Amino acid sequence: MKPIAVLGAGAFGTALAIAFAATGRTVFLWARDAAAVQEMEARRQNARYLPDIRFPKTLNVIADLRALPMDALQVLAVPAQQTAAFLDAHGQHLPDAPLVLTAKGIDLTRSALLTEIFTDSLPNRRVAVLSGPGFAGEIARGLPTALSLGCQDDVLGAQLQERLSTPKIRLYRTRDIIGVQLGGALKNVVALACGMCDGAALGDSARAALMTRGFAEMARLGVAMGAEAETFNGLSGLGDLALTCSTPHSRNFAAGQALGKAGQITPGLTVEGVSTAHAVLALANRFNVEMPIAEAVSHVLEGKLAIDAVMSRLLARPLKEESIG
Repeated sequence: MKPIAVLGAGAFGTALAIAFAATGRTVFLWARDAAAVQEMEARRQNARYLPDIRFPKTLNVIADLRALPMDALQVLAVPAQQTAAFLDAHGQHLPDAPLVLTAKGIDLTRSALLTEIFTDSLPNRRVAVLSGPGFAGEIARGLPTALSLGCQDDVLGAQLQERLSTPKIRLYRTRDIIGVQLGGALKNVVALACGMCDGAALGDSARAALMTRGFAEMARLGVAMGAEAETFNGLSGLGDLALTCSTPHSRNFAAGQALGKAGQITPGLTVEGVSTAHAVLALANRFNVEMPIAEAVSHVLEGKLAIDAVMSRLLARPLKEESIG
C-alpha cells in the first residue's frame, strides 16, 4: 500500500501517524524542528504530546519534505492559523498528490475556510477534509473512533476513505466539505462557552443550554454558507460537539474552564476556538446570521464582557420559538 505522510507533529498529527503505522503501513511524520525530529527518532515517541506511546516500526520522523515519496498521500495536521503560512512556504515542495486537511478552525486573517486557503495557495491540487470526534490520546492508543471525510470528488473520496481507514478508525464519507469544516471549527467556540460556564460554576443546566443553542448557531451559519443541515447532525457536527463540550480532555473546554475560574488561558497553549471565535463573527456578518453565543465568547476573550454578564445577556434575548433559524 502507498505511504502516508502526516505533516505536523502536534498531538493530533502524531496520533494519526501512530494509528496509520500501527497497521504496518509506511508512514512519514514531518516536524519543522530538526532537533525535535532527532529526539523523536531517538526516543521513538513524542515526549511532549504523547509521552506514554511508542512509535510503530514503520513510522519515520523527518524534517525535510523533500524526503517524502512522490506517491505519498499527505495529511496536513498543522494548526488552522498556521495553515496558510505552511502552504505558502512549503506547498511547492510537496508531492503532487491529494492532500487531506485536519485542522479545525477558520483562518482569522482572511475569515476563510481552510479549503479556500488551500485553493488560493495550490489552485490545481485536490483536497479533502478529515474531521469528527477523536481525541489524540485515544486515537494513538488504538481506541475506536469514527470520523467524517469531506470530499467533493466522489472517486477521490472513495479512494481516500479506503486508504485512511484502519481497523480502529472508521471513516464516513460526505460531499459536504463546507459543513464538515464548519462543524469541526464552530464546535470549538461552543466548547469554550461550555467550559467558561463550568469554570464559573453556573451549573449543568446552563451548560446544556449553551451546547444546544450553540449547535443551532453552527447549523444556521452552515446552511447560510451552502452546507447541508443534516451534516451538523453527524460526526463532524453533533458528534464532535458532544465530545468536546463536557470534558477537560478537550483543549477548548479546558481553556474555557480556566477563563471561568481564573480569568485567563494558559499562555502558549494552542486553542483553535480562540481565533475561530473572532473569525466566525466576520462570516456571520457577511452572511447576515445571528450568532449570539459566538459573539459573547469573543467579547469574553477580548475582556469586554464578564462571564456572568454573558449568561444574563443571553437569557435576556427576545423570547421566540425554538428552531435553528
